[in-house]
Amino acid sequence: MKHMRMIGLALAAAFCGCQANAEELTGTLKNIKETGAITLGFRDSSIPFSYLDDSQKPIGFAMDICYKIVDAVKKELKLDKLEVKLNPVTSSTRIPLLANGTIDLECGSTTNNADRQKQISFTNTHFLTASRFVSKKSSKINSIDDLKGKSVVSTSGTTNIKQLTEANAARNLGVNIIPAKDHAEAFLMVETDRAVAFVMDDILLASLVAGSKEPDAYVHLKGRVLEARTLRHHAAQGRCGLQESGRRRYRGPLPERRWPEAV
Repeated sequence: MKHMRMIGLALAAAFCGCQANAEELTGTLKNIKETGAITLGFRDSSIPFSYLDDSQKPIGFAMDICYKIVDAVKKELKLDKLEVKLNPVTSSTRIPLLANGTIDLECGSTTNNADRQKQISFTNTHFLTASRFVSKKSSKINSIDDLKGKSVVSTSGTTNIKQLTEANAARNLGVNIIPAKDHAEAFLMVETDRAVAFVMDDILLASLVAGSKEPDAYVHLKGRVLEARTLRHHAAQGRCGLQESGRRRYRGPLPERRWPEAV
């Protein structure tokens, strides 16, 4: 499990096409122009990128960047108003919902890799992270080999669970891999001793540990992976439009931080 991971914004490839006149717009940008609305996919527990605050409002680093991209799209399309619709997604649903047009831009923690680029497109990478696993100190897990024959959890639909599956087969570990619906559920399994370890991105693990009842009870085991925001991949114009909007935002100052320290 030693890969480097880039996190960026995932968007519909339909955002592609570069500077275009209104009559030349196609795909996602055309739809946004005609409907006056853009739909953002958000996560509920991908701290510090996209998660729900006490009032159940999606906030986080990725959400801040997405809202800046929305501002750039509004300006690019010369719209007086641009309605922002919010749609919850999970690790398993985010890419299908981008591909079928339910959402236009995914604001969470999605790894940018070659397989996913066949279905969707990515903006600039905005975070590098590593794939690791966290366990309780009392479990005395000091290496991946210590996981032999034990139950290990990871979130369904992630590259992390794929890496865990590959490592399990390659090392003949006999690990019982448990797929969780989201990060919160996966961490709860370690917290309640239903799994000895949780394999995920180090930044997400650090955030979950920091917010737990006993942060000092856990230890991180090293490994390594890449992530960006994602877009739908089905019309050349759309992707470029959003990507270029994203690039412009990244050249400017970052939004004011509102997310908690993860490490």
